[in-house]
Amino acid sequence: MSRDLSPRLLRAFAAVAEELHFTRAAARLYVAQQALSRDIRSLERELDAVLFVRSTRQVALTAEGERLLPYARRVLAAHEELAAAFGRGAAPQERPLAVDVAAPVSTGERVLEAARDAAPGIEFVARYYSGLTAAAADILAGRIDVSFGRAAGLPRETLAGLEHELVRYERVAVLLPEQHGAAGPREVPLAALEGETLYAGAGNPDTAEWTSYARALFAGRGIQLAAPFPKIEGEREFRRVVRAKGWSVLATEVFIGMEGMVLSPLTEPVPLSPVSMVWRRGLRHPGLAALREAARELGGVAGWLRRPPESWLPPPDEALHR
Repeated sequence: MSRDLSPRLLRAFAAVAEELHFTRAAARLYVAQQALSRDIRSLERELDAVLFVRSTRQVALTAEGERLLPYARRVLAAHEELAAAFGRGAAPQERPLAVDVAAPVSTGERVLEAARDAAPGIEFVARYYSGLTAAAADILAGRIDVSFGRAAGLPRETLAGLEHELVRYERVAVLLPEQHGAAGPREVPLAALEGETLYAGAGNPDTAEWTSYARALFAGRGIQLAAPFPKIEGEREFRRVVRAKGWSVLATEVFIGMEGMVLSPLTEPVPLSPVSMVWRRGLRHPGLAALREAARELGGVAGWLRRPPESWLPPPDEALHR
């Protein structure tokens, strides 16, 4: 292997390894698919190894590709830090990275805390938006840098200005009053909610991606979406309104606790909520590399990207993450 291996080749490899799709990887890197394929072939020649198994239906990593991926990610992260340190203008690491984690109890919060532990020299500033739709608009406007949420629920024109990486499949759950017949520590079959009305953020434009998820999940199952309600600010007010309205709530396994209510995972099928890390296209900052590495390490240990049998995603999410 040459000691002068180009980061461009590793970047091409990492994009295909993460997307497992040459067309999507090429779009992510803003290169022609033929150029991307050429770079992959060049890398395979450099390493004298076959990195992907290709067919007309799918792309998969070989054992050698699996072995290369963690090395490639570390090299690219170091390269991003170097570029950030000596880029034009003020060094990006001198400014804090603004990270929206959605809520104090969230996957984003766990990733942020892990990144802070791993990179104590980088300043991360947490933000708490109520939904990815609002956060994505502020990312594009430059008011924040990174957020977490359901990327497939964003408008196509918004997603075009962002980069994203799948971090976790959260199981979808329902928050029911203790006296509800289906409430309990066990899983709740979706069929048991037929005839129910569940709150899923309708009326709050900041969480439109979650409301659209709920509509897809409820369709054809006899479950109604609660009528639109003005945006609710803060956990305390959320708890008050939920009690006052007597709502049951569509949530995920990562959700705030509420006295007098039980959070139960849904099943038959098992609905999943994909959580992606989302950032402005072209962003270069050592904090971003630290966040991505923290998410991968947490996900690897906890199996965040494993899908259980009979899992369900809305069609746009299946298309984005296949």
